[in-house]
Amino acid sequence: MALAVRPLTPALGAEVAGIDLRRATEQQVAEIKSLWSRYALLLFRGQALDEDDLVAYSRRFGDLEIHVRREFLSPHHPEILYVSNIKGPDGKPIGILSQNEVGWHYDQIYLPRPAVGSFLVAAQLPPDGGETWFSDMRAAYDALPADLKRRIEGRKAVQSYEAFNRAYSVPTSTEQKKRTPDIEHPLVRTHPITGRKALYICPGMTTAIVGLPEAESRAVLEELFAWTTRDEFVYRHRWTMGDGIMWDNACTMHRREPFDQRHHRLMKRTTILPPAHLAIPR
Repeated sequence: MALAVRPLTPALGAEVAGIDLRRATEQQVAEIKSLWSRYALLLFRGQALDEDDLVAYSRRFGDLEIHVRREFLSPHHPEILYVSNIKGPDGKPIGILSQNEVGWHYDQIYLPRPAVGSFLVAAQLPPDGGETWFSDMRAAYDALPADLKRRIEGRKAVQSYEAFNRAYSVPTSTEQKKRTPDIEHPLVRTHPITGRKALYICPGMTTAIVGLPEAESRAVLEELFAWTTRDEFVYRHRWTMGDGIMWDNACTMHRREPFDQRHHRLMKRTTILPPAHLAIPR
């Protein structure tokens, strides 16, 4: 059966129906790859993926990253990161990021070779599902005023995992800090697969523009942050059980709305790496 595709917004995302991801054929995976390049975010509803299925499906798109936060990985599949407010029998959290707001960020923008994709599935949800917002940084770059494009062309920005943790997460260990020092990446990234340009910054982790005085750097970043979160670039997703979302991590940033701490929420994420020769942002 042919895949049914429904765009989610004019700028970003498509819902893909007519497929059970556990049984996707090679032809269907090839079509999904093409749709992913076009829409940057794909929503699949009504899925029933266990952890074996989640890892097997994700591997069809590339090697999988083992996240630096090993204390929040699945005990059965270290390729899966738990995002949750649930605590285990020992009273310790089983997942990262609890139930508070999580500000706009790119997954793994703080690494030398960031992931090119993330796949997040809902395993347990609060009654209202909770919301995750996504921003199309390709469309945001394309629509930038010409003078602002010229000001940022060719520049790099500093990305800091510690800045994100201070704002939204729990502290990293000494070993984790050594693995995630601040790093510089191009402020405008050329997509390693499509060749399309996108803004490669985010309020949660981008702390400075290299080569600009501090005040000017902050002013330009604030202007860009406000621009990239405009409604015309954003898709807001309210989760239901069985949802899975793949987003292109080279051109899409996201944030999470807070939810009621009285309810449990468990999301499971795999992180898809690009081919080694395409891994360093340019």
